[in-house]
Amino acid sequence: MDFNFTEDQLSIQAIARDFAQKRIAPVAAEFDAKGEFPLDNIREMGQLGLMGIEVPTDYGGAGMDSISYVLAMIEIAAADCAHSTIMSVNNTLYCNGLLKFATHEQKLKYVKPIATGEAIGAFALTEPQSGSDATAMKLRAIKQADGSYLVNGKKSWITSGPVAKYILLFALTDPTKGAKGISAFIVDTAREGFHKGKTEPKLGIRASATCEIEFADYRASADELIGTDGEGFKIAMGVLDAGRIGIASQAVGLSRAAYEATLAYARDRKAFGQPIGSFQMTQAKIADMKCKLDASYWLTLRAAFAKGQAEKNGGRFSTEAAVAKLTASESAMWITHQAVQIHGGMGYSKEMPLERYFRDAKITEIYEGTSEIQRMVIARNETGLR
Repeated sequence: MDFNFTEDQLSIQAIARDFAQKRIAPVAAEFDAKGEFPLDNIREMGQLGLMGIEVPTDYGGAGMDSISYVLAMIEIAAADCAHSTIMSVNNTLYCNGLLKFATHEQKLKYVKPIATGEAIGAFALTEPQSGSDATAMKLRAIKQADGSYLVNGKKSWITSGPVAKYILLFALTDPTKGAKGISAFIVDTAREGFHKGKTEPKLGIRASATCEIEFADYRASADELIGTDGEGFKIAMGVLDAGRIGIASQAVGLSRAAYEATLAYARDRKAFGQPIGSFQMTQAKIADMKCKLDASYWLTLRAAFAKGQAEKNGGRFSTEAAVAKLTASESAMWITHQAVQIHGGMGYSKEMPLERYFRDAKITEIYEGTSEIQRMVIARNETGLR
């Protein structure tokens, strides 16, 4: 692994940092309080290349690598997790799967507007009764005589669902085949038969809109099938591997923001006649925060590097992605907890961003596979036992 970043990687990092600090950080608390989707910022991020970092330029993206994506995600998340959640879904859960399995024509039609920020994409796998167990889905897509599919059922917790133009949907096309009976489709949310539910009132990442979606005799044409019939579960699992790197990056950015705020506060805040950072108990917390932050950062970069290698040699990077996601998400929860504690009453106040960091951190342990699922993935890959 080369620890030196290229000029292109440093360039996209600088672009993301500049936009995050100038355009996102000043309004993050306001968007969080209102639970309002930051559409203008997301469109501008698309124009900067941040909504399709690994998407080839032919399809409207920046044409960069996984390391570039991680570096940019960290900067956006350090300013606001909700913005980085939208960015993550567009880049990995939506664009990544289409780049691997869609046709050239499908990429032009469905990837380009998302990568440029012209439209918003979403990913629909979870259902009310099936979260971690994706094979238990009930949403059906029944093939018709003309080659189209009639879709009926519900999906839940769809990030960007209320504002998405296109959604990568996973549906059961043959219930007798289990995981091999799942297929992937592109859904046009403007078409008859598609319905959006209410926007979910969430603990954190409140500016990232989430809702339930329902299909009532929605008709997907044959050319909206992604990959082949029955290939959906394979697509979903591959996409989630990439998505976990995005969430790990998000957790690192959030942890960094909380850590840097704590350092500044520990230097400035005085108690008993001296800065609180001079107290051994505070120093111990800061030392542990630094260790967890650095471990998360380097494990996330390792996962991005492994993804790049896998794309060259056809290998897998699921273990590296799971290790990074598990470590970074649990570290984010711990670091933000300690940050609030060190800030005391001010950490609990909405006058400072610490309480928002704390609320935002929790979701990183849940979506793109819970911590329990990450441990299962890691252990099974390491032991070879199922």
